[in-house]
Amino acid sequence: MSDMPDKTVKKTNPWAWIPTLYFAEGIPYVMVMIVSVIMYKRLGISNTDIALYTSWLYLPWVIKPLWSPLVDILKTKRFWIITMQLLIGAGLAGVALTIPASRFFQLTLAFFWLLAFSSATHDIAADGFYMLGLSKHDQAWFVGIRSTFYRLAMITGQGLLIIMAGFIESSTGLPNVDIQVQAQPSAMVAEALNPESIVVTEQEGPLRLLASSETVAIDVAKRSPEEVDAILETARAWNRAQGFYAVDNSTTSTEAGEVPPSWWQRNVVQKVEATIIDWFGPEQQAEVESNDQVGNVGAVFLTLSGPVPPGENIVVNFGRESGDTSIQLIEGERFTFTEANWNKPLMAVIQLDLKLDASSQAFFRARSGNIPLAWSITFYVLAGLFVLFCVYHRCVLPKPASDVSKVHQQVGDIFRESLRTFASFFKKERIGAMLGFLLFFRFAEAQLAKLASPFLLDAKEAGGLALTTGEVGVVYGTVGVLMLTLGGILGGVLAARKGLKYWLWWMVIAINLPNAVYIFLSYTMPSNFLVINIAVGIEQFGYGFGFTAYMLYMIYVSEGEHKTAHFAICTAFMALGMMIPGMISGWIQELVGYQRFFVWVMIATIPCFIVAGLVKIDPEFGKKEATNGEPAEA
Repeated sequence: MSDMPDKTVKKTNPWAWIPTLYFAEGIPYVMVMIVSVIMYKRLGISNTDIALYTSWLYLPWVIKPLWSPLVDILKTKRFWIITMQLLIGAGLAGVALTIPASRFFQLTLAFFWLLAFSSATHDIAADGFYMLGLSKHDQAWFVGIRSTFYRLAMITGQGLLIIMAGFIESSTGLPNVDIQVQAQPSAMVAEALNPESIVVTEQEGPLRLLASSETVAIDVAKRSPEEVDAILETARAWNRAQGFYAVDNSTTSTEAGEVPPSWWQRNVVQKVEATIIDWFGPEQQAEVESNDQVGNVGAVFLTLSGPVPPGENIVVNFGRESGDTSIQLIEGERFTFTEANWNKPLMAVIQLDLKLDASSQAFFRARSGNIPLAWSITFYVLAGLFVLFCVYHRCVLPKPASDVSKVHQQVGDIFRESLRTFASFFKKERIGAMLGFLLFFRFAEAQLAKLASPFLLDAKEAGGLALTTGEVGVVYGTVGVLMLTLGGILGGVLAARKGLKYWLWWMVIAINLPNAVYIFLSYTMPSNFLVINIAVGIEQFGYGFGFTAYMLYMIYVSEGEHKTAHFAICTAFMALGMMIPGMISGWIQELVGYQRFFVWVMIATIPCFIVAGLVKIDPEFGKKEATNGEPAEA
């Protein structure tokens, strides 16, 4: 290609299309990989299913090099950009439309797959068009601009959109209800825990949540396991029968006895689960099983003051806000009021720790909101934005003379050349060490990334920090992205001075050791929002600094005749390295809990140190070379 752009390109100022093109490239990726995790957590999907199925969404980026020749052969890059933006808009609208559906998990996943494939194809076309639509001088000049707007897309997706969803959640919800639970010696024991005896009548005034009592006193006296189990089963049976729990949208759970375990389940999965629990599971199980007494329980009933509007629902999250962690909610964490059950009481059960024998207290809060509506609106807004992108880019994108269909060429020759390029990558010297580095450098981070947001959102009874949706948007979308960017900039500046080899081990340490902040958070359970932000900021800064090594290494191993194609293969292995560990992370967490899962994440950093020691890097590589390109999808 000539150093001068095509004459048709001169008619369009690059500032008119580069910022919007790379903003549009970043948004669908962050929605598929990051925002989907938060959305599914707020909609009540299990961590196992969230991690497994959202990790599968990496697949289009894994196999992207396989169909990139088709994008190059068929039609023009401009055509692919406009078409994919239209498909992305349709996919976003599809997610918004199916969120309120009864089988929303399966339906929204199908549209997320459409988004993933459309986004990966859009990446191929946009990056190719960037080289066709600009002179080499302009390509170098605008590389920082495209990087900036790609990062702005990250901030918008991880921050502003999540904050917007959180705002809609809270604005569509009812006023919070606060309940004080007191553990007292010789407190009056409420024997009547029969929810059928509670009559709910419509009250005047605006719709609101009501509690049977603002203060609940529970005697610290011990009770037999049989008594507590009976109360708990009464509550669960009542709550299920009244429809307070949404239809189970998980794809891994079945009713007990419905499907007998398969050979694989009996001989592999169950044995692996037993081993993981033996190594990392809670230690107190045997003690509880051998004890003939357990902590006492109390109940609180939550109702509505009036009917729910037809077709709407009110999701309530109930959990401990502060106070003694020995007082825990064991039933009624999340439930839904509808027009069918508004006049029935939700029975929540709170239990004292067996060792608690003195006066203490904890404060619980019930928050409500129309969560499906909030996320539907968020995705509809994005769908409209991408329709505008499609129309805008159809009018504004230049038409380079070199951007033409190549169907007139021999398709077989093009594919044979693609296969030769692909094969030449695997003929590189020390390919085994290269692949090990690409696959295992982020082995721990891939698992942490899928469970960090669920940990922040989960109730304290489940081991989480009980942040709101908007608070998570602030943590990751503002503080997190800022620190991630600063870490990446510092990594690039330092690597340009002394090279990748000099800084490799410092970057390996930076991307791994700050993960320990999640051990700190899970064991201390801070309520101070500033402390949480500082901890996440430290981890994100370390990740940004350490990820520089990965980006530079991909550039290093791609050097040669087929630099662009080999770099694309590297990014495919990077996506594979994120996909596979992420798939099992939720399953591990649900087996062992958040605290021990984060300990496991630290153990999982060991492969990164091993593969870093196996690679060979030219000491001069990276010196005086800026890494200004936008980060590959991470």
